[in-house]
Amino acid sequence: MTTRAYETEPDAAAALFGRRLDVARKYTNDLARRGEELGLIGPVELPRLWTRHVLNSVLVAPLIWPSARVGDIGSGAGLPGLVLAIARPDAQFVLIEPMARRCDWLRHEAAELGLTNVEVMRARAEEANPTPILDQATARAVSALSKLLPLTVPLVRSGGEVILMKGASVERELSAAAKAIKRLRLTEVEILLLGDGVATEVTRVFRATVG
Repeated sequence: MTTRAYETEPDAAAALFGRRLDVARKYTNDLARRGEELGLIGPVELPRLWTRHVLNSVLVAPLIWPSARVGDIGSGAGLPGLVLAIARPDAQFVLIEPMARRCDWLRHEAAELGLTNVEVMRARAEEANPTPILDQATARAVSALSKLLPLTVPLVRSGGEVILMKGASVERELSAAAKAIKRLRLTEVEILLLGDGVATEVTRVFRATVG
């Protein structure tokens, strides 16, 4: 078990997770305990695990449709996939991850947390074939929009959405992805800033409807 400082749970966690806070707390504790050992998080992430990662992810939860089938591309440690599955037990989540040891972690953690709304698929995004097709897809810290959109959009049904968590360079990425957006026939394209005034760090999201 690591001895590095672990971030105190922020007050905002209770508001954002509500009745699911205990489950979120267990997930965060498990990730703090084993994340570095398993290569899921870097050694400098413990002091900001709640604010930079867990709360950053749960801010997307209100964008998930009720009863939706949602894919999380490159799920890794379960950010945002497991966090969203905790916050939104009414939706179904397909965690798509190519690395076997990360898939093992995702399956084990979903079982430990009692998440019956999680399916783990070991696959690269370009090889994934979720059945039935997804209503929405999300991803966090995977790649630039110009590369990520061609990987995620084919997994989503017409009329569905891509909800991609991005960093401060999202506006530049949006400009660079203009051709891909047109080619993939995405509509209602927007950049959302979530959590302002609620969390310490805002979450930037690229959202678009699949044509």
